[in-house]
Amino acid sequence: MTGRVYNVLFLCTHNSARSIMAEVIMNDLGRGKFKGYSAGSHPASAPNPFALETLRRLHFTTDGLYSKNWEEFAKPHAPVMDFVVTVCDNAAGEVCPVWSGQPISAHWGVEDPSLLQGADEAKSRAFTQVANILRRRIELFTSLPLEKLDRLKLEKTVKNIGKQ
Repeated sequence: MTGRVYNVLFLCTHNSARSIMAEVIMNDLGRGKFKGYSAGSHPASAPNPFALETLRRLHFTTDGLYSKNWEEFAKPHAPVMDFVVTVCDNAAGEVCPVWSGQPISAHWGVEDPSLLQGADEAKSRAFTQVANILRRRIELFTSLPLEKLDRLKLEKTVKNIGKQ
């Protein structure tokens, strides 16, 4: 291992549920090798309470989380991203800012649990299901031998994780 930390930006329209959960899970599972960030094209005023509750229930820390505009990461002094991953179909279809450093991009679309209508118990189950899908994909991603893969192979592999 090179000791290098890879920056990964997860994008979703509102940056309130899926991308926030992916950021937190990446920062936990990728500790020391990956740094997760999240943002949205039209960020909500705050993270979804079900997303925060799900993360806490799964023993992830939620301190300091807030919904961010993706323009924050296109500014001159923003961290340079190595990977940009969209986790919602809407964000995948939008015109993103130009990211410095030519990051590898992928789409890992996941159903939006915040759209579910009904009882809180059903909503909680939906958020847990999405968190588990994201955790599995991030586990696959963080286990990749990044130093041994050329850019084309790495890009294809990261995109294929979204099909898992």
